[in-house]
Amino acid sequence: MNASVPHIEVMRSQLGRARGLGAGHSGVSHWWAERVSAASLLPLSTWFVVQMFRLGGADHAEVVKWGGKPVNATMLAALIITTFYHAQVGLQVIVDDYVHGKAHLPTRLLIKIGTSLMGLLGVFAVIKLVVRSGSGK
Repeated sequence: MNASVPHIEVMRSQLGRARGLGAGHSGVSHWWAERVSAASLLPLSTWFVVQMFRLGGADHAEVVKWGGKPVNATMLAALIITTFYHAQVGLQVIVDDYVHGKAHLPTRLLIKIGTSLMGLLGVFAVIKLVVRSGSGK
């Protein structure tokens, strides 16, 4: 062995490397979560934009009636849940890459709590819309 080339011993097993588990132990599953949530946001966002153009110029009562329909309420809830889940996963990647030391765990918790609360508020607003429209009776 050449004395000028340092030898670095890899402590991870071959199986661990094959699974793609890095230091955060999230690896491939985290990558898939980002991609699946992004892919599901494409049709949901497209649906939402089309619906907003259709509702252009509608008064408050018409929008409440539209939002109270079961299909629209379900699609709105799915859009809200997926949006905030995707935001949480994406922000987690940023924190994992750029926040180190004692601030790492509190920042991750703050992101999880914040995105969860905003998502819950959004879903609660959709439920309130359904009840207000009269479809919840």
